[in-house]
Amino acid sequence: MFDQGTHVVLRRDGVCVVLKTPEHEMPQVEYWGRDLGEAAAASDEASLRALDRMTLKDTPPNRPDAAWRPSLLPQGAEGWAGRPGLEAHRGGRPVFARWTTVRCRPTADGHGVTVIAEDAAHGLRLRISLGLEPGGLLVIRQALTNTADCPEPLAVTWLDAALPMPRRADTLTQFTGRWPLEKQPATGPLPVGSITRDCRRGKTGHDSPWLFIASAGEPHWRDGEIWACHLAWSGNQTYRLDNLPAHEPVLGAGELLGPGEILLGTGETYEAPDVCFSYSDAGLDGMASRFHAWLRAMPGRVDPAAKPRPFTLNTWEAVYFDHDEATLKRLADRAAAVGVERFVLDDGWFHLRRDDSRGLGDWWVDPEVWPNGLKPLADHVHALGMEFGLWFEPEMVNLDSDLARDHPDWILAEPEAAPHRADLSYRSQYVLDLTDPGAYAHVRGQMAQAIREFGVDYIKWDHNREVTEPVRQSDRRYGLRGQTLACYRLFDDLKAEFPGLEIESCSSGGARTDAGILRHADRIWASDSNDPRDRVDIQRWTELIVPPEMIGAHVGPSPAHSTGRTTDLSYRAAVSLEGCSGFEWNILECGEEELDRLTAFVALYKELRGLLHTGRVLHADCHDSALRARGVVSPDRTHAVWVVATVTNIADWLAERLRVPGLDPERHYRVRLREDVGAAQWGWVTPAWIADARSADGFVAPGRLLADVGLQLPNLWPMQAVILEFSAV
Repeated sequence: MFDQGTHVVLRRDGVCVVLKTPEHEMPQVEYWGRDLGEAAAASDEASLRALDRMTLKDTPPNRPDAAWRPSLLPQGAEGWAGRPGLEAHRGGRPVFARWTTVRCRPTADGHGVTVIAEDAAHGLRLRISLGLEPGGLLVIRQALTNTADCPEPLAVTWLDAALPMPRRADTLTQFTGRWPLEKQPATGPLPVGSITRDCRRGKTGHDSPWLFIASAGEPHWRDGEIWACHLAWSGNQTYRLDNLPAHEPVLGAGELLGPGEILLGTGETYEAPDVCFSYSDAGLDGMASRFHAWLRAMPGRVDPAAKPRPFTLNTWEAVYFDHDEATLKRLADRAAAVGVERFVLDDGWFHLRRDDSRGLGDWWVDPEVWPNGLKPLADHVHALGMEFGLWFEPEMVNLDSDLARDHPDWILAEPEAAPHRADLSYRSQYVLDLTDPGAYAHVRGQMAQAIREFGVDYIKWDHNREVTEPVRQSDRRYGLRGQTLACYRLFDDLKAEFPGLEIESCSSGGARTDAGILRHADRIWASDSNDPRDRVDIQRWTELIVPPEMIGAHVGPSPAHSTGRTTDLSYRAAVSLEGCSGFEWNILECGEEELDRLTAFVALYKELRGLLHTGRVLHADCHDSALRARGVVSPDRTHAVWVVATVTNIADWLAERLRVPGLDPERHYRVRLREDVGAAQWGWVTPAWIADARSADGFVAPGRLLADVGLQLPNLWPMQAVILEFSAV
């Protein structure tokens, strides 16, 4: 970092941020993008002055009608006409910040800066921390403190983080979705004006914006400039874009606060969720690699090189609510025989839980279904050498439960609505107010007892309903922020009490997948869909932020329970390799031939996961919209695995070539077609190289030719996939 008094420069892993720091003013963002090299070095003061003059649209001290540049917290007082970064009021009167002092302090590691701004007149202190994280991801953290010595609290409506980008960013990609078809992209021209996209689901949501991705033209995987923003938060959210005639476009996000949710007394502080900004000059893959590097480097993260990600069998689609100890023991035996390493007992094991209308909140074993308790099953699973996992939905409660009958005041809803307004329930359930100390202690205590008694190694943590009216009955205040923080705390408390415990975040599938929950969870469940045709897209868009080892991607039976579509096992297996694999399947129903193929698939996953879960994820920009080509390349570029899949008919009789990025152009590579789980099907013409790739010696070619010319693909039939392994010779 370089601090020249009038400029602060941050540089890391190919990214550069330049702040201009006028005295007593909020710093202005002069530049955010590709590393400027020596032009941004401490020794080149002339270049920084030149950058200032090159990008300033008017000459001080002249004050134009509009701001010279957006500051880190754009406001109307600067001549900013878009959405202000802060909206607050006190006693019904608006509070417009006027910073009397602004100080910039470098962080100890040299990759960040902290800005402290004071408004003595209005009693405000704002702390903004900017940090370039490993991989070049820029993370902005903000905290607002009420320093006024007066009885009226400071009411905060919102506090956003935002950054400008150049005018050449003319295209916006955002996301929507539904159960079970999450992460559906929508790309179009950059909208004009000040717009926001809100999510009011009480969680990230199936239709979450997920990311705002601005690009110069249509975004591509391998090339082109990208400016992206993601809110690391699991509650309600706002994404914002200001595209105004007098300013460069501004991209940002913030927490969507409820009415009266943040009322700061004297000395109290609101800490806004982190907002992540990823710049890339290498397309979507470059943008995603910054998120992957950041999440992989987080403290407490399980290192897949030290503990390989276990192959998991989850029992939901195997038995649903039909729990029987003998059947589940036989399922565990079969799972261990094919190589499964983690056995997870899903919904249905606790008090009254014969369907989804009863029992939530009573986290103790139902003796009618489990007369011997769960200990015999857990011990059996452990004796087979597998981890034992258990399903919980800790934030929810059914009205038909001992908990709701004993403590109706623990329900997070309008007091008049609970428990009488059953029509407001989702899936027959309500939200349990974890901000209530008694409710929190109840849930934590019962979960801890089960973990301790059964030796639970893994929790599948679900969150099936939306949070629509999050009103605390204790004080009738809006309580969604507190609920989200309490959820995070429960994750952390359980993992602290039980070292080695891993937790998966599931929310009707992928409705709570964000960088906020991934600070606490070890992986996410991307979707309840096990249809590989849908999954191949859901996973590749989820992977824009989440590394593959943190994405649950299981193989289910055919036809798929979510769509009724029939697909080959080889296709389902290939798509599953793109995440943290497992089975969502009653494999007791499989015949010997199918079991042999499942065993081969588990062995293939174990052979390749050291690469798949530590390497760099890359995609090919395919001309044909029927093709999906995705690979993982080792850091030393000696090993790569690519999956090429179709989702419909290939357009042309002659399929395109797969150009393989990421390899060392000076090396030769042995290409092997991995047909361990079965061969893909294609038309009558087979490219010449495939015969060699099917042999033990493989097909050998230079990395430069593989990258620049590419492998002629066969004309794959719809919903077929090939797995290609590249090893340096």
